[in-house]
Amino acid sequence: MTTRRAFMQNSAGLLAASLLPWNSLFNQMGILPNIGIQLFSLPKMLDQDFVGTVQFLQKMGYKELELFGPFPFSATVAKENWEKVTPMLGFKGSGYFGKTPKEIKQILNDHGMTSPSTHTDLDTLLTGMDKLGEAAQLLGHEYVVLPAIPEDKRKTLDDYKRMADTFNKIGESAKKAGVKFGYHNHGYGFSPMDGQIPFQVLLDNTDPNLVFLEMDIYWTSAGGADPIAYLEKYGNRYRMLHLKDMKEKKRFSGDGSTSSQWFELFPYMTSAGDGVLGVKAIVEKANALGIKHFFVEQDLVAQPDIALKKSIDFLKSV
Repeated sequence: MTTRRAFMQNSAGLLAASLLPWNSLFNQMGILPNIGIQLFSLPKMLDQDFVGTVQFLQKMGYKELELFGPFPFSATVAKENWEKVTPMLGFKGSGYFGKTPKEIKQILNDHGMTSPSTHTDLDTLLTGMDKLGEAAQLLGHEYVVLPAIPEDKRKTLDDYKRMADTFNKIGESAKKAGVKFGYHNHGYGFSPMDGQIPFQVLLDNTDPNLVFLEMDIYWTSAGGADPIAYLEKYGNRYRMLHLKDMKEKKRFSGDGSTSSQWFELFPYMTSAGDGVLGVKAIVEKANALGIKHFFVEQDLVAQPDIALKKSIDFLKSV
């Protein structure tokens, strides 16, 4: 009788578990099922040996890769701008690093990985959605993401309102191409402008069914904003997080509007869990909201074998 009762109890538990959404199960277990990485964390390694670098990430436990452009089909101006900055960065590769989308897909399959998201530029989003969408369908991207609004297009509140209209148009074209448009925040837009917060003006004037969000917790904090407060307010908009930590609490020297201010804070980046941002609490809040994609991003990180391993080990423990 005891054996039969135990069997019935176990069977009932298994049945209940099978009826729960997998994300709910993972939430209850306190783990993130598929920790990803933004490839701008280690572009020099990818430039030298793409397949070897993917294997390196796989062995650490990373499951999702987020790509960055420009790509072969990117707008000419995006490629020209990239060529101007690569001598300073110390590498030239981007996008598919000399491979075709089909080859990239095979590499992902061979290593049990997926690529739910890719970063691209504003001009390509506006003029090349057909080719971007085609590549996204092949590679399995659900989101095509703008990593930053060009500086000359966010000088005033009216600029932000015009950009909101542009985002809505991009969101429409992305939907027609079978993908979703996402916006990744930097640190600009969190300081008041004419009595309003530009970032909120942008969000409040975009269609939540067309424009989704990827929060970078580092730049959000550097801009003086609270990641958890924004997750609570716009939880239905956020779909992805960029995760890194800050060695000590720092703010931009200005309003976060220029790349020079971003570079000033690069030395304070550290592995998730090694700093003061409260990454655990942010991830728990995002996980509770049903956010599925968590990408480590430690821009051009030194010693990736140590730093990126620390981040994923920490996130596995959350």
